[in-house]
Amino acid sequence: MDSGRNDRVQKLTKLALVGLFGATLVFLGGGLLGNAFAAATAKEAAGQAFDPEARLAELGIELYEPPPPVANYVKAVQTGDLVFLAGHGPTKLDGSGYLTGQVGTDLTIEEGYEAARLVGIALLSSLKAEIGDLSRVKRVVRVFGMVNAPAGFTQQPEVINGASDLFVQIFGERGKHARAAVGMGSLPRNIAVEIEMVVELE
Repeated sequence: MDSGRNDRVQKLTKLALVGLFGATLVFLGGGLLGNAFAAATAKEAAGQAFDPEARLAELGIELYEPPPPVANYVKAVQTGDLVFLAGHGPTKLDGSGYLTGQVGTDLTIEEGYEAARLVGIALLSSLKAEIGDLSRVKRVVRVFGMVNAPAGFTQQPEVINGASDLFVQIFGERGKHARAAVGMGSLPRNIAVEIEMVVELE
C-alpha cells in the first residue's frame, strides 16, 4: 500500500512540475513577445511621428523656390552626409525683399525674433531644394546667427531663438543644435539677421 501511495505521490509531483514548467514558458514567452511587440510599436510610432513636411503644413508654413544668390556663391553645398547652408537673410514671405534695419534701434527684440524665424524658413527652403525631402534630416548640427545691432546690444540669443525655435518645432529632438549668436555693426543690404546652418543627413 505504501508503495502504491508513493507512486501516486511521485506522479502527482511530476505533473505539478510539468505544469509549473509550462506555465513558466508561457509567461516568459508572453513577456518576450509583449516586449518585442511594444518595441516594434514604439519604433513604428517614432517613424510616423517624424514628418517635417506635415509639421510645416500644421504650422501653416509654405516653403518656396529659393531666389538665386546675390553674389558669387551657392546657397548649399553637400559633402558626404553634411549640408552646409550659406548665410541667408530674412526674406519676406510676400516676396517683397528682405526685412531690414538694426535690432535695438529700428526693430524691437520681438521683430528681430520674427526676422530670425523668416531666415529659418529661407534656410529650410534652400535645404529642401538641395536634398528634396526634409525627412532625410538626421540632425541640425550647428547654427551661426548674426544680428544687425548697435554697439552695446546684448540680446542676440533672444533674437536668434526665432530660428532655433522653428527648427525644434519642425524636427523635434533632431532640430536641437550647437549655436553661436553674435552681434554685427552691419550686415549686407542692411538685413536685420543673417544665419548659416550645417545639417547632417540620414
